[in-house]
Amino acid sequence: MRERIAIYPGTFDPITNGHLDVIQRGVRLFDRLIVAIGLNPAKKPLFSLEERLDMIRETVAGMERVEVDYFQGLLVEYAQKRGACAVIRGLRAVSDFEYEFQIALMNRKLCPNLETVFLMPGAKWIFISSSIIKEVARFGGCLEGLVPESVERRLKERFSSRCPGGESG
Repeated sequence: MRERIAIYPGTFDPITNGHLDVIQRGVRLFDRLIVAIGLNPAKKPLFSLEERLDMIRETVAGMERVEVDYFQGLLVEYAQKRGACAVIRGLRAVSDFEYEFQIALMNRKLCPNLETVFLMPGAKWIFISSSIIKEVARFGGCLEGLVPESVERRLKERFSSRCPGGESG
């Protein structure tokens, strides 16, 4: 029987406990899960590609069937190259669904054999996004329990030399 591989794409800038929850749910559904950072030239991430790869690897350490990678270009082309049968997307709110639904339909048009699986994080993570996490960190708010400890440490280091608002001080 062919191995069932799923891709969980995102910018993961940074990875949150909500992402981790989706990873844990996804790995129960598939033989292998590839957490893949999509390189989007339109976005300016807080953390470099290497930093994000490191944070994800630290977070999923010990999860044998989880791999960490990155890609550039169309997700469907990357998924075909990796032999994936599905893409996992996390949904937090109805507004996420509208956007993700459009992407899923386009992916299906481009690659009819690639399924999209929508997973909701647990209720305690439903309000978390990387953008909100960065905003809380920028102003020195408490991140305990919202991101892995190694991510919390990196966020504190990144913003410790900045004044409120993110400007160098």
